[in-house]
Amino acid sequence: MFSKILIANRGEIAVRIIKTARKMGIQTVLVHSDADTGSKAWEMADETIHIGPSPAAQSYLIQDKIVDAVRKSGAEAVHPGFGFLSENPVFARRLEAEGITFIGPNPYAIEAMGDKITSKKFAAEAGVSTVPGYMGLIESPEHSVQIAAEIGYPVMIKASAGGGGKGIRVAHSETDMAEGFAAVKAEALTAFGDDRVFLEKFIVNPRHIEIQVLGDKHGNIVSLFDRECSIQRRNQKVIEEAPSPLLDDATRKLMGDQAIALARAVNYDSAGTVEFVAGQDRSFYFLEMNTRLQVEHPVTELITGVDLVEQMIRSAAGETMAFGQDDLKINGWAIESRIYAEDPYRGFLPSIGRLVRYETAEEGEHESPIGPYTVRNDSGVREGDEISMFYDPMISKLCAWAPTRAGAVEGMARALEDTHLNGVGHNVPFLAAVMDQKRFRSGNLSTSYIVDEFPDGFHGLPAGPLQRDIMVASAVAMHEILSEQAGDPSDRTDWVVMIDRDPIGVSLSYDDDEALRLELSGEDRALSLSDIDWRPGQAQFRAVLDDTPFTAEVRRVADGFEIRSRATKARVRVLTPRLAELFARLPEKVAADTSKLIQSPMPGLVVAIPVSPGQEVKTGETVAIIEAMKMQNIMKAERDGVVKLVGAKAGDPVAADDVLVEFE
Repeated sequence: MFSKILIANRGEIAVRIIKTARKMGIQTVLVHSDADTGSKAWEMADETIHIGPSPAAQSYLIQDKIVDAVRKSGAEAVHPGFGFLSENPVFARRLEAEGITFIGPNPYAIEAMGDKITSKKFAAEAGVSTVPGYMGLIESPEHSVQIAAEIGYPVMIKASAGGGGKGIRVAHSETDMAEGFAAVKAEALTAFGDDRVFLEKFIVNPRHIEIQVLGDKHGNIVSLFDRECSIQRRNQKVIEEAPSPLLDDATRKLMGDQAIALARAVNYDSAGTVEFVAGQDRSFYFLEMNTRLQVEHPVTELITGVDLVEQMIRSAAGETMAFGQDDLKINGWAIESRIYAEDPYRGFLPSIGRLVRYETAEEGEHESPIGPYTVRNDSGVREGDEISMFYDPMISKLCAWAPTRAGAVEGMARALEDTHLNGVGHNVPFLAAVMDQKRFRSGNLSTSYIVDEFPDGFHGLPAGPLQRDIMVASAVAMHEILSEQAGDPSDRTDWVVMIDRDPIGVSLSYDDDEALRLELSGEDRALSLSDIDWRPGQAQFRAVLDDTPFTAEVRRVADGFEIRSRATKARVRVLTPRLAELFARLPEKVAADTSKLIQSPMPGLVVAIPVSPGQEVKTGETVAIIEAMKMQNIMKAERDGVVKLVGAKAGDPVAADDVLVEFE
């Protein structure tokens, strides 16, 4: 076994590898860029070596720097994590030539399966069903349009060396194809250093299901069952679960057998994932194979009890797998939510900045109203850390395990309630919305789920009965606590709680056990609020409402509180009946008119602004391209108009809401 390994990665996966290495008694060396100096992984590693500036192309993607760091540290092996050099066969072969062990599959398997075009050909030869498409290289936009017409729209444009949702577009027309082909090639070159592109038929209403495989260097290969990864946005997975609610035992075994057969065809060793696109009728087609550890590996670990990082290390060290297929069983259900620094209220655009506050659910065992659940949180950042524009905006992978799927969903919903972030935009409210949806809870999923359920984007959800009660009770309790703290407790028992502009009459009293009792006027019912855990300044209000524990995110504002309960956020005021009457007469604030402005939707760099003052622009024409988090965002004119001024040029850094183009 190795005594020291080098981790050629960053963030939460570096932290994840360090934890397993510690458990195995292996020392760790972490390479890091400027931006990651002082990071959580940097702090945890036994040794650290600086390898360059913040951009990955100048640090984590430079093979010479990684090899030099191995030599300098005396490490015997390199774990690449995922992304960066993890699926680069040239890097794996170079390490092999240098006498350094690569903790991953052999270079031949990486080359055969890691390249999306070659892997399709291998799968077809192995008898695995594949999605119709064009596996050859495409040289020009004109060539791509011709091929797409032959395949039939819609068509998916994919980077051959792609992964992590980068370098993918769906084209529904010739115009989409021409524009998307150029965008995918540009993204692929930036993210992977390889701009090769291929096309495949886009399956309508599909599900994304993958099989985790694991092999050693002695020909042993097993399947660790399936994961459902259908909840995606911009081809980036957002919520994953294991096992899939779609599959029956027969289909699960068939997919597992095919995944193992494909892995055997290339003498696969280490951890890998065979991905399939599946129909709602349980038909399935090979999509690609990821020859590395997957971001969503924790859900597989939670239902199997197998530490995949440990098994990768043991496989690389030449050990024989200590278990076989018959030893593996599915135990319970696990769900993973990817918490990103992005603003769901602004089209999920990336958000950068400092994590001023970061609180999350305590890891370990908990109880929900429907049973026990376990929380796991894989994170590479801490409160006070910076979310940089140079890397993926992931903050953490929050996981919940329970004996049943319903228990795991409820456990995840509670864990998201207990998560509080401030300083950057984040998608926790959106994730909570999905957990509460009847469709998600039913298991009726598809890769178009987010588009189907939120066609106009995410704007939060209206308060349901439970959220309404939570907001009323929390606001009244905080109002009472603040009054007592100010030394001016009121004897008043009748109040009006305004949720935005919706008035709710409340009469207060206390039960014998000191629980706060709130009688709701006109509703012939009362709420009981107990076990209150809040004091002024705290961002989370915890209590038990009618025997249901909850956590709400709260913030004091000038005339009340801003309260978020799961996916519902509202301004809540506690007023006397007279003030409530006067408040109802106030006119609503009118939003500023920005219809003539094209504003930057996020912080980033201007790639191009292909218009100039005085130019006539038609609806749908591209007026600006902004790059952030390795993704290009194309902004188009929403109506015909004439450009009045251009506020930035290519190469300029811009902040969110900066004016890029103004129309007359």
